[in-house]
Amino acid sequence: MKIAFFGLKEQEKQEYFLNSLIEHQVIFFDQDLNEETLPKDSSVEIISVFVQSKITARVIDAFPNLKMIAVRATGFDNIDIKYAQKKNIIVSNVPTYGSHTVAEFTFGLILSLSRKIPQALTKVKTKLKFERGGLRGFDLYGKTLGILGTGKIGANVAKIAKGFGMIILAYDLYPSKQLAKTFEFQYVSLMQLLKESDIVTIHVPATKQTRHLINKSNIFQLKKGAFIINTARGDVVEGEALHQAIASGHLGGAGLDVLEAETNLQGDHKKQKPDPSIKKTVLADNLLIKDPKVIVTPHIAFYTTEAEQAIIQTTVENIQGFIEGSSKNVVS
Repeated sequence: MKIAFFGLKEQEKQEYFLNSLIEHQVIFFDQDLNEETLPKDSSVEIISVFVQSKITARVIDAFPNLKMIAVRATGFDNIDIKYAQKKNIIVSNVPTYGSHTVAEFTFGLILSLSRKIPQALTKVKTKLKFERGGLRGFDLYGKTLGILGTGKIGANVAKIAKGFGMIILAYDLYPSKQLAKTFEFQYVSLMQLLKESDIVTIHVPATKQTRHLINKSNIFQLKKGAFIINTARGDVVEGEALHQAIASGHLGGAGLDVLEAETNLQGDHKKQKPDPSIKKTVLADNLLIKDPKVIVTPHIAFYTTEAEQAIIQTTVENIQGFIEGSSKNVVS
């Protein structure tokens, strides 16, 4: 099999894939794969991509021998799944690899906001001021945390929140009575969660149903001074609405590891003119980045040694399983 990995620069990762797939022809491309970065070699049978790649119908058609797409992530909203199905192309993902990793990072953002850690760091490091002015924070103990999505990541967030002595509310289309009993929390409607939570943290996948789950029509239903944390997918929160809610003083701030138009802010995409249809979204993202009440990180909630190793290992297993006729973690 001829296998191509896109968006993979690290030598140690390349060597792992080469050693694990030694019987096959494996090639690597530094760039992510999209309609503008199609390689000259179109003979590959398996492609492996990360979330920054955009696999449209045109990209799929550019590889006439394509049989499988191995996504090195849990989310696969960057793949035209329906078209892949139509072409009988298997799409696999890595369903679990960072449930503890992302949950820990979520609380990193929460603590950074609640205790103004970035501002304190800036004051000491860049301004050489060892003083407390403007740095008074608030306790998490006794505060209400609203968790949108109680899958593996959301469940671990609930576990950590319980340790902090927080009151937990949750919203999920498929509630788990056992989970609610274990961590002593209550499932409520989305509107009740927004109205009663001091902090709302998002852990749902990107789907048509979750796009702009938090939007202009409901964001001002949140408590005045509340915070939003998003380590899931950018388009679950309408960026323009979030900016308005923070700029108006209704929300206290946000911790964002993802942005609605983040692909237009990354790497080679920065050099391209953004799609006119998302011009407002790109503007909102830039305003959020510049807002001192907002912490923005570059989609690194998953990014630990342990999580990366799990991604690599599962991707190899997915590819090997497909080649051997026993596909794993198939999403199409």
